[in-house]
Amino acid sequence: MIKVAVTGAAGRMGSGIIKKITEQEDMEVVAAIEIPNTPLAGNDAGIQAGIGELGVKIVGSEKLEETLKESGADVLVDFTIAHAAVETIKTATACGVNVVVGTTGFTDEQMASNIKNVEENKVGAVISSNMSIGVNVFFNTLKKLAPLLYDFDIEIIEAHHNQKKDSPSGTAMTAFEVIADALERDPEEVGVFGRKGMVGKRTPEEIGIHAVRGGDIVGDHTVMFVGDGERIEVKHQAHTREVFIAGVIRAIRYVPDAQKGVVSSMNDVLGLE
Repeated sequence: MIKVAVTGAAGRMGSGIIKKITEQEDMEVVAAIEIPNTPLAGNDAGIQAGIGELGVKIVGSEKLEETLKESGADVLVDFTIAHAAVETIKTATACGVNVVVGTTGFTDEQMASNIKNVEENKVGAVISSNMSIGVNVFFNTLKKLAPLLYDFDIEIIEAHHNQKKDSPSGTAMTAFEVIADALERDPEEVGVFGRKGMVGKRTPEEIGIHAVRGGDIVGDHTVMFVGDGERIEVKHQAHTREVFIAGVIRAIRYVPDAQKGVVSSMNDVLGLE
């Protein structure tokens, strides 16, 4: 039985993850963590998630270390915000707990800290900007397609709900990095984030990244490969957050036996090249 701690336990993703874990025969929720000094402290995580009493009380993240130790958690799942997740990963890895992280918006410095903590504490880790199984097949497709269309103009368009705080999305940035790497282009030199005014003629090497925010869009990502007289579009649309949660469940099963001290990706979880 895999014992799982969930941060952001009262949020939309956290509640959904808790619900899905309770449906699995090989895992259980043993800890539910929220913001420091949360007013929800003491509430039952199952009732908060709308699935009935679970017997796991929500605690504030100021008690994360003691909660992880007392619960005997094997894996911590984090879908929160970047600055909070960095501290959570630091604490969890120091406690010897494996981590599955779907939080987006990490700076290079924050990600370096995450990797360092995983390496030094020799735990298993899956850190991915998007846990959707379909999105990771999408990434894999882009990796293989980009070299074939090296002389096409490439534009990335992402759309999310009006509550999303970071832009562009982590998924769009991963798509950009996958394409740039496949084409052996320096991301720092070829990325163009939106366009305004007299920007001049498009260069052949640049890759455009554009963000749309509105309503309750869960997550749309489109990559356009545009040539003279023809266009290929590769698109992924998430209709529900369940698509991310399905990937989380796979990652939870994968990470206890993953190589220790190494940050794995969803490619590793799914066995993609």
